[in-house]
Amino acid sequence: MNPARRCSALLNQLCSRGGPAARGRFPAGPASNPAGRRCSGVGGSEMGVKGTGPQLKPSGTSPSSAAPVSPMGASSSSSRLFSTMTQSLNSSSLAQPELYPEESPDQDLAEVDPDQLLRECEDALQRRPARPQRDLVHPSGTGPYHLKHNPSIRVMQWNILAQALGEGKDGFIRCPLDALNWQERKYLILEEILTYRPDILCLQEVDHYFDTFQPIMTSLGYHGSFLPKPWSPCLDVEKNNGPDGCAIFYRHSRFSLQSAAHLRLSAMMLPTNQVAIVQTLICRVTGRQLCVAVTHLKARSGWERLRSAQGADLLQSLRSITSRAGSQSESASTIIPLIVCGDFNAEPSEDVYRRFSSSSLGLNSAYKLLSSDGQTEPAYTTWKIRPSGESCNTLDYIWYTHNALSVNCLLDIPTEEQIGPDRLPSYHYPSDHLSLLCDVIFREEAHRLTS
Repeated sequence: MNPARRCSALLNQLCSRGGPAARGRFPAGPASNPAGRRCSGVGGSEMGVKGTGPQLKPSGTSPSSAAPVSPMGASSSSSRLFSTMTQSLNSSSLAQPELYPEESPDQDLAEVDPDQLLRECEDALQRRPARPQRDLVHPSGTGPYHLKHNPSIRVMQWNILAQALGEGKDGFIRCPLDALNWQERKYLILEEILTYRPDILCLQEVDHYFDTFQPIMTSLGYHGSFLPKPWSPCLDVEKNNGPDGCAIFYRHSRFSLQSAAHLRLSAMMLPTNQVAIVQTLICRVTGRQLCVAVTHLKARSGWERLRSAQGADLLQSLRSITSRAGSQSESASTIIPLIVCGDFNAEPSEDVYRRFSSSSLGLNSAYKLLSSDGQTEPAYTTWKIRPSGESCNTLDYIWYTHNALSVNCLLDIPTEEQIGPDRLPSYHYPSDHLSLLCDVIFREEAHRLTS
């Protein structure tokens, strides 16, 4: 066991109030992280953490409720991490607005240094083992791009596991309940986000949007939007923090919002419990439009036809939205690039996957590019053990318009050894789903090349 690192003054203040690092409830057992930073798997773009990033390697080289609002994630501590960024929120229960705006309103929040925030996360997590080391990988036949006029766009997709579901419904029998404690798990989620610093962040199962993610991401320079499920299963859990749903954040210094749509997905003309957010953004560097969508389709086996219908409904909406956006562009022939992130709850063998891969929108799944042939999805994006047994599945995807966007690099998938015998979630990883991340760049348009 390594010597405990000295907490910062800010974290000492947090610890004095019984914050996460003061609990000391973790069992002695596996050795914790090596000295220094907890995880060095940092992307190498201009948005990355200062210092040396991972070595890029070629692919194919390795594998409405009456329940009281929970105080988890609220501003009970005096750490800058949460007290500064939640000063505009009520100190009592966090009442959620009836309407969910497309873009976060400007808030009087002190701007936070992401490096400082990352150090606080590392200090708060010093008793936990480090997250799995993950490298950025170039797809076969490609190399790094460093174009000032067309810099890459970093996209992260992640089902972060709703707190109420993790503690109250999902039954992860090999995951100690203490590993799911929100007062520590929130730091582990934030550490992952801060390590890679995406320009666009798409999340599912978010049930701490208003008290955690919205104020923190706003203070880091992002604008966000949240859409809850109409009948969230989180509301069945005692002391829940409200409904879970999808959220999307974009870096304001990189993008401006042109339009947004909040969708309740339908199946055979009937509304369902699944939702999607679609935003058309304008890149401040290139002036190009980019349409981004996040969704979370119906879970569990036996619902394949419903997922297929939900996917068809989403694709129809995306065709309509990109068509309208294209009609507003300078060139009528312009293709509006599209990125669709989500937990589809569907293996590549399902019909909804085939719908997306054969869509007239020209979509390709980014993570196929990790394979040696460029045509095979990873073996898994989620791996968990429940009372019903162990499940290892590929359910999460980043789809992109392959004629308008190129994938520069992707974050690789941890090995079985890195994940560990108890699978996910765990003390070293906060969700039962792995985060996906890729850097994309705009392809040059034909009219630009000939002008």
